[in-house]
Amino acid sequence: MTGQEQPMRLAALATCTLKPMSQSEARSVNADLKAMAKAEPLLQSLLEEAPVLRDFLVAAFSLSPYLRDIAMAHPALLLRVVTEPLGPLLDDTIGQARDSWRGPDVTDGLLMERLRRGKRTAAFALALHDLARLTEARDSARLLSRFAAAATSATIDHLLLGAHRQGKIRLGDEARPSSGSGVIVLGMGKLGADELNYSSDIDLVVFYEPEALGFADRLDASDIFARLLRRLVRILQERTGDGYVFRTDLRLRPDPGATPLAIPVEAALIYYEGRGQNWERAAYIKARPVAGDLEAGERFLKALRPFVFRKYLDYAAIADIHSIKRQIHAHKGHGEIAVKGHNVKLGRGGIREIEFFVQTQQLIAGGRAAALRGRETEAMLAALAEAGWIDAGTRDELTQAYWFLRDVEHRIQMVRDEQSHTLPTLEAELKRIALMAGFADTKSFADALSHVMRTVERRYVQLFEREAELSSELGNLVFTGQKDDPETLETIHGLGFERPQDIARVMRTWHNGRYRATQSVEARERLTELTPRLLKVFGESRRADEALLRFDAFLAKLPAGIQLFSLLGKNPALLSLIVTIMSAAPRLADIIAGKPHVFDGMLDRRVLDEMPERADLARRLDDFLSTARHYEDRLDRLRIFASEQRFLIGIRLLTGVIDGPATGHALTDLAEILVAATFMAVRREIAEAHGEIAGSRASLIAMGKAGSRELTAGSDIDLILIYDHDGDAADSDGPRPLDAARYHARLTQRLIAALSAPTAEGVLYEVDMRLRPSGNKGPVATRLPAFVKYQRDEAWTWEHMALTRARPIAGDADMMQATADAIQAIIAKPGDPKVLRKDVREMRVLVEAEKPPENAWDFKLIPGGLVDIEFSAQLIFLLAAAQGGALPACGLPTAGVLEQLGPRFLPDADLTLMRRALALMTDLSQIIRLCIDGPFDPKQAPAGLIERLCRAGDAPDIKVLEAELRRLTKAVRRIFLALAAD
Repeated sequence: MTGQEQPMRLAALATCTLKPMSQSEARSVNADLKAMAKAEPLLQSLLEEAPVLRDFLVAAFSLSPYLRDIAMAHPALLLRVVTEPLGPLLDDTIGQARDSWRGPDVTDGLLMERLRRGKRTAAFALALHDLARLTEARDSARLLSRFAAAATSATIDHLLLGAHRQGKIRLGDEARPSSGSGVIVLGMGKLGADELNYSSDIDLVVFYEPEALGFADRLDASDIFARLLRRLVRILQERTGDGYVFRTDLRLRPDPGATPLAIPVEAALIYYEGRGQNWERAAYIKARPVAGDLEAGERFLKALRPFVFRKYLDYAAIADIHSIKRQIHAHKGHGEIAVKGHNVKLGRGGIREIEFFVQTQQLIAGGRAAALRGRETEAMLAALAEAGWIDAGTRDELTQAYWFLRDVEHRIQMVRDEQSHTLPTLEAELKRIALMAGFADTKSFADALSHVMRTVERRYVQLFEREAELSSELGNLVFTGQKDDPETLETIHGLGFERPQDIARVMRTWHNGRYRATQSVEARERLTELTPRLLKVFGESRRADEALLRFDAFLAKLPAGIQLFSLLGKNPALLSLIVTIMSAAPRLADIIAGKPHVFDGMLDRRVLDEMPERADLARRLDDFLSTARHYEDRLDRLRIFASEQRFLIGIRLLTGVIDGPATGHALTDLAEILVAATFMAVRREIAEAHGEIAGSRASLIAMGKAGSRELTAGSDIDLILIYDHDGDAADSDGPRPLDAARYHARLTQRLIAALSAPTAEGVLYEVDMRLRPSGNKGPVATRLPAFVKYQRDEAWTWEHMALTRARPIAGDADMMQATADAIQAIIAKPGDPKVLRKDVREMRVLVEAEKPPENAWDFKLIPGGLVDIEFSAQLIFLLAAAQGGALPACGLPTAGVLEQLGPRFLPDADLTLMRRALALMTDLSQIIRLCIDGPFDPKQAPAGLIERLCRAGDAPDIKVLEAELRRLTKAVRRIFLALAAD
């Protein structure tokens, strides 16, 4: 049957070429036919009058248990199918399916029953006529597609009408629910091309025009459609006592992992224009409106045509589409042409290769040749030959092969109504397919099938001869579709990744435009060019998978990507630096993932070669703050500036531009200008609310590591606020006056809040004020005379130890100098060396008891660690004061104290050991604090961090570095105990 001819009735069969599975099966079917005939008397007489029909039915039912079951359960259907011509029978069945939504009180259940009865009739009739060779595979495919469109249309009309009557949407005409509704249901793949196979699922994509349905609230549209489409899937594919209609797949919509089941037309067009992939272009070649508002569907496809068919020849599509085919070959049994177990759809030489052969050339040339934009495979093979893209021999070979393979596919599925495309592996079951296909035995079937598949493969390979030119020199790196390309996985694994499937998934996310940074076509083009080198550089790092996943988290939050991808493409050193960050410094990686703007500073190439002077940094901060609109904006800008500059300091440390002590100095300089700017802003705020106190002056003192210029990444800052005024100061002169003590207490509290309160940009610094006089029990701000009196008369030795690191960093210049002079005078007052040593020993014992080290890498608290070195330096400072003579200014770094005062109290060898230990532990602790949060465990640390630590310690591996640390800390503990001994 060609589709135009009137088919003969099965009852009029003149010959039967179909052979039964076996004689025992034939006898069993004959018994069943007798039972059917008893239930349907007209069938009895028909079978007696037409022995050829009986022979045919015996053979067909022995070969197809599915058809046999239908006939047994519905003998009246069998009678109808063998007596009525197929054309009118199918026209009637399809028409009834299309109108099955009509009638009073049609429920989902009633609609499901009607559609399933129709599907049973159509499938049963087509299968018997196909096996009798009264129709061809192309006829069955077209008629099944017509029924699927009718069933889908009826279901959509039913759902729209129900939603209309519930007041969720507004239709123009209840008698024609879909007309003018703006609901677009596209049939994709074989449904769109009128080429459904016998047990096919149907691929649908649904869009809608929100304004057409008059939603009460357009925000509800997505939820309403989600519920409607879930019902559509249930109506069509849920199995009941009557079977099912069609398995239904909605996953061909844009970005199915992140989008609702139905998408507004405008959003869909934006997606395809900016983010659409080649595989989606290929899918839309066959797209056809099958249900809903057909006119709206045609408008949508017309608008989409420039995406599917580009103006220029697109040879890059060849490699991309072929990669999908390689993904298919990854499945078992698809790698070689073999009959048993071979997949006639997806395997080599199969149906999909013919479809890809056609679709790829349509993508290449369809933009210029309208004749190449058709949906049907056979018609497009003819059009390609007409246009000169293929020769007539190729056209004829592939057309014949296509329908031969589709015929075999139908028979595989007719056996048990399973959506399978794989030939059986057992000889007996393979014989079943061979007989259904009209062959005498499996050998003749296998020979014919092998010849066809080798023909297809030969033609397919000829088309893709250019593929090698389009692949990466590293190997295949194609990230298209939704499945993994097996050769790409091999390439990724060969580059050094342990979990290539995870990496491929990440790369597909990028190339699908899921992130803002990869949504533009230009950004994805740059990323495609960069991908081979990016994977190569990441793959060379240890634990490459973790590093690339951190980079993925960074990209996910990046607002735009084209500038970054262009920069990385032109600057290999910057790409290597990113890999270093992602592989060695999770903390930095988290920072740039959470605040991508910090990465902007790296766009200045000088950042890797030099440190900005403090004055230059202060000018940059002033410029950045100059356009702040209000106080809160100023606080946010301080945090933004801090994040970027801390990040850049960390990068310089990570790359070896600066060492640990220089890092401490840089972080401290940054903290000082930030705290000074914050203090200035807070003082203005306080003045606006409370005015000023005549003659009042304030000085902010940095203590601890901030005072000695040894801050680490993530350090809090120890501060003391000292103030003074002339005589008995009056209250402040503002609208809400305060006395001097409360004024400066309020000033200090506002400063702490400004530094440590979280804003949208995070926290600037955590602040610790426990080193003020009387600790937490004392006032938060102290007048200078009271501070001096306390330090001279009441302070403990440990408080004087802390003062050796004290340094004014902000406030009124004269007050800063007065405070510095007062602190220097307090420290210069001689103490009893014996008492000093005793107090330092006891203080160290107390620290060990209250704060034991977390592990051997807790450089601050381990015996012989940084606390021992710092206590030694502070004790030396106080002992030098007890001896009399000149002292350096307080606030000197620990290394500076050891260098200037150490020779008075320590032998050269001990001093050298102490300084070596300080330098090493400073370098290591700065790197660790930069790279990770929390305690350091070599067994859990990123491999890149271990490498960086070993490089800083000049050690070949971590074991050697640990041994050197044990040697030095043991020596430091010995030196400290000797220094603090009576």
